[in-house]
Amino acid sequence: MPQEDALKNRIFFKLLAVFLIVIAATAAILDVMLGGAWESSLRTEIERNLTQKTLLFAHRVETDRAHSLTEIAAQEALAAGARATIIDASGKVLADSESNPATMESYAARPEFAAALAGKTGENERRNATLGVPFLYVAVPVSGGAVRLAYPLSDVEVVQAQMRRRLIWGSTIAFLIALLIAATASVFTSRRLEHIVDVAVRIEQGDLRARVEDKPLDEIGRVAAAIDKTAGQVERSFAAVRSSQRQLETLLNSMQDAVIAVSSDGLVQWANQPMDRLVPQHTRLNAPVVETIRDPDFLAAVKAATTTKQVKTTRATSIVPGRAYDVTAAPLPDGGAVAVLRDLTETERVEKTRRDFIANVSHELRTPLTSIQGYSETLLDLSSENSGPNREFLEIIRKNAARMSRLTEDLLTLARVESGETRFDTESVPPIELLHDAEESFREIARSQEVDLQIVETNLDHGSVSVDSLPSVRADREAIHQVFSNLIDNAMKYGRSGGRILLGARPARRGVEFYVQDFGAGIASEHLPRLFERFYRVDKARSRESGGTGLGLAIAKHIMLAHGGSIRAESELGHGSIFLFTLPTA
Repeated sequence: MPQEDALKNRIFFKLLAVFLIVIAATAAILDVMLGGAWESSLRTEIERNLTQKTLLFAHRVETDRAHSLTEIAAQEALAAGARATIIDASGKVLADSESNPATMESYAARPEFAAALAGKTGENERRNATLGVPFLYVAVPVSGGAVRLAYPLSDVEVVQAQMRRRLIWGSTIAFLIALLIAATASVFTSRRLEHIVDVAVRIEQGDLRARVEDKPLDEIGRVAAAIDKTAGQVERSFAAVRSSQRQLETLLNSMQDAVIAVSSDGLVQWANQPMDRLVPQHTRLNAPVVETIRDPDFLAAVKAATTTKQVKTTRATSIVPGRAYDVTAAPLPDGGAVAVLRDLTETERVEKTRRDFIANVSHELRTPLTSIQGYSETLLDLSSENSGPNREFLEIIRKNAARMSRLTEDLLTLARVESGETRFDTESVPPIELLHDAEESFREIARSQEVDLQIVETNLDHGSVSVDSLPSVRADREAIHQVFSNLIDNAMKYGRSGGRILLGARPARRGVEFYVQDFGAGIASEHLPRLFERFYRVDKARSRESGGTGLGLAIAKHIMLAHGGSIRAESELGHGSIFLFTLPTA
């Protein structure tokens, strides 16, 4: 109620002030324009009448010989309601209706008499010093002098005063009417505005169904209609947002992965049901996330995603004892981050079981395969003088036993690298030494296959950078030599048609990038993403013919991952292939 009264008072005084300004302006305009016009018209009429009477007065002075000048002046003054005066050519007063001429001074210098003595009609308006009343003086010439009538203007001032009083009374009445109108309008307007304010407050508090429902007859009505329209649009938009939110919550709650949203100041904003079931103390909204999850790797990933605005991944092992989680934290548009926790425990268990199975089977196959290979070679030596189907069959047995032996060795190597069983003794190594070791190992093989194997000493694409000037890298010599061996061996098998293979190194953003480039037939682009998968072959028939196991690039990939580096391939059909791997600087 106090707010409503204050609103009414503000509207009332504003309306009253407007009305007062309008009334005052109207009164001033009427007084200045109408009053001035009326006064000017009245004075013009008085001046015109007085001039005519003065002319009649002069005519009588010229023609009336039956009366004396004093009598004529007295009679004309009475008829005109003005003071009559007659002077001679020197300005001496001959007759006056109100004073004794003998006691009067010369009037030759008076403006109206001066004009009349000059032969013109003279007019002048001034205040009489004795009476303090303004007079209108009109003088006209006569033979041997001039006559004058002086008309008092006090009646004009009285009429003007009466008009101003009536104007004041009219303004007062208009003010009282405006006061009544302002009070009525303020009450009516304040009620409408108060209703609009109440509806706006209800909308602010969440009641989106509130409406003003005021007919748009004036500006306030149009404002009310606009508020109703806006409230309707907000209600529909909010309903759509709520529907989308419910769908998103349903989707996130149906996920097996745990999802949690964290604000920029580290408070929990939202969590799905799997996240709530994951931690024994459950998640509390608007509570610090550290109270829900205390794993340092998880907290570091969320903080890094919030500050750097980039997706961060990590592995968390202390959220639930005995279980490992893959954590992916992504920044939110309005600050903070959302983290997805995927349980890797079962996946890692299955992967470990698979690796152990492969390692065990490969280990168990080594002995019988070695025996088969040895016995087949012995039988071939014993039957060296014989030829025929038996020798051919023995050769097939030997070749397949050797191929299976290489396969088991590669499987064991890959399993040991993947599981971390193989320990790499990294040291600081100049890149040129790794390149020379690889080139020396394959120099004779390349020569025998008529392939030119050479090291690119200077890289022109990076500002003539010499390999000798590159910084040392942290690497295990034997492991990197194995990577080079796999890549050069593949280049000789599939890129030999190009006639040459280039080995080189160049600076990279995170270390030194080595490469093996051939100029053979190249690899189609659809095969590039899967080249480093185990057992993946671009040309299966040719790979089988060359004795490849399909594990060389997979082994190279895992060796590079263990070194903290990366490996990739670039190729174009008809233009050869280039395999590149990066090692961190020492």
